[in-house]
Amino acid sequence: MAAGIDDIAIYIPRLYIDASDFAKARGLDPEKLQKGLGVSQMAIVDTNQDPACLAANACLQIMKKNKLSPEDIGRLYVSTESSFDESKAMNSYVIGMLEQVYGQGAFEHCGGVETKFACVSGSYALYDNTNWIRAGEAEGKQALVVVSDIAKYDMGSSGEMTQGAGAVVMLLNDEPRLLAFDPKVTATSIKDEYDFYRPFGKETPIVHGQYSNLLYMIQVRKALETYKKKALSSGLIKLEPGETILDHMDYLNMHLPYSNMGKKALAYLVRHEWRQLPRWKKIIQEIGIPEPIPKDPRGTIESVLGDGEFMAKDHEFTKLFTKTKEFQEVYESKLASSLVASKMIGNLYTASLYLGFRSCLEFEYQKGIDLNGKRVGFGSYGSGSSAMVFSGLIQPQYEEIVKDMNLEAELAPRRKLTLEEYEILHENKLSPEESMLNTKREFILVDVNTTTESRGERRYIFNE
Repeated sequence: MAAGIDDIAIYIPRLYIDASDFAKARGLDPEKLQKGLGVSQMAIVDTNQDPACLAANACLQIMKKNKLSPEDIGRLYVSTESSFDESKAMNSYVIGMLEQVYGQGAFEHCGGVETKFACVSGSYALYDNTNWIRAGEAEGKQALVVVSDIAKYDMGSSGEMTQGAGAVVMLLNDEPRLLAFDPKVTATSIKDEYDFYRPFGKETPIVHGQYSNLLYMIQVRKALETYKKKALSSGLIKLEPGETILDHMDYLNMHLPYSNMGKKALAYLVRHEWRQLPRWKKIIQEIGIPEPIPKDPRGTIESVLGDGEFMAKDHEFTKLFTKTKEFQEVYESKLASSLVASKMIGNLYTASLYLGFRSCLEFEYQKGIDLNGKRVGFGSYGSGSSAMVFSGLIQPQYEEIVKDMNLEAELAPRRKLTLEEYEILHENKLSPEESMLNTKREFILVDVNTTTESRGERRYIFNE
């Protein structure tokens, strides 16, 4: 049975901070953000918004667009690493909000959980619900998988320049118009790590940036190796001499803590895949220097990061490699379109991969490319750490959805924050009632009860 993404919708907060303004205020070179990291704007939540609000607004949007009733939905999963309750799942908050519109008890039949594994959790939720449909358990109903996060870092930290917020919701069924997932090839890699984590009671994460970036690439590469074995053994893909598995993916969507990290991850994977192929010799000649090799043959993350000479040489080699014609062709044709939205919105944690997919669809379609039958590969990563690699085919009906995508129009009513306003919001100095914007026909947070008896209870309304 086919299963996949029938439609996709995004909800992005209406406030943002300009990267140039932020860089100047922090004494940074604006080019470091815009060119080095690929950050132009960072979406910021208002005082009356939280991850549950973002998720509910995205769900309402996709349900209204597709004229869905609660009876059409069999499952609603929310994936996040911005959870504010250690027991009550975020999807229950979302259902509570939706029932303000559709009626009390309208979603009581709808199963689901909140999933957590840093940024990869949305991919696990997607896989779980895809298999629910494939198994025939859906019985004609559809699933909503929502990825919703607020990427927030300590003020003055290196992570502060990679913030963002938003939600992406995907409608899954057995007759998907957008993308049907390839069966029996989804691959995972997992390891106990502390590259990025947020202890109980802490609002912002503890980040080991360079370690996490390298771990991300290594884990995705391992998952890609497993994907390759499954794809070849199942007959999904047949490699001719001199080919790599990446040659059989028309598009690649990577986890994007910032947009240029996608380019780094692509370069890492391409180097790994091309290294044993005849084409590599020509590329090395073009670059003019040999590919560096770490001193420690074990190749552990610790040994690689501790080898300063190798790191410097490898950084230079990667820069030269990404300028080659061969890499540029891969980058422009397979990845570049997926990075556009991230530059305008920032880091969305669990939602970053799927914002990239949404971006890829829109901006490749705008080029006049026929997307029907194109294979899309996904490289998902979550700190802690796990990676997933999977793929799917764009369906013949894709144009029904993609022709109406317009990211700029969806983001148009945004308001740019001053640095002072941003810092007030960052430090939680205002209550939900002191919001910066007066939005209509959206779910908003109106109260967080902090009394001893009801600490943490949250109240939402649909503001007409």
